[in-house]
Amino acid sequence: MEPSSREKILEVAEARFAQRGFAGVGMREVALAAGLGKSSLFHHFPTKAELYVAVIERVIARIEAHVLPALGAAGSAVLRIDRAVDALIDALAEHPTTARLLLRSLVEEDAVAAAEPPGLAAVEARIHALVARFTALLSAGVGAGELRPVCAADAVQTLIGATVYHFASGEFGEALLGGALYSAEAVARRKREVKELLLHGLTSPLSAPKERPPS
Repeated sequence: MEPSSREKILEVAEARFAQRGFAGVGMREVALAAGLGKSSLFHHFPTKAELYVAVIERVIARIEAHVLPALGAAGSAVLRIDRAVDALIDALAEHPTTARLLLRSLVEEDAVAAAEPPGLAAVEARIHALVARFTALLSAGVGAGELRPVCAADAVQTLIGATVYHFASGEFGEALLGGALYSAEAVARRKREVKELLLHGLTSPLSAPKERPPS
């Protein structure tokens, strides 16, 4: 089915915001690349900040669709962490723009917030809620004795760095690894590496081996 004008705009804007950031993209170029007039673009998104928020919301919705079922599934904390890490990496690997947009949003939040676009607070709340779910899962694992008594918030920071930064690293990451970031083999390897880091590094030595599912 032919994508709607709104979807065309979001696709184009996502690619450009990921490449050049909020400040580096103009509304006119988005309209031209989407094959639309500026009036049509402004009908859907009256300001660049509102367009940016819509792009980030779309990205978060994709991540939620992958990750929330894994976080809410039954099973031990270790098993749920294993599944949630897989789901997060799948979400980041599905669209090469996703990780770079998330990384840029951390350093551009002041510029976007200054424009006070509607919907920004709701998107930020969804991001914080997703991070809080991961943090709560790690805390539950510590409380159950499945994980070592570590700071769950620090562990989540490590997870974000090991996943979002990795897929946002572009040519630098590919040069460091000596190969593509997004090939099926590279994505599978990143899953193994992150879970080895988290589960071997965090798991209680008394309970982890039997709880950790096979790779």
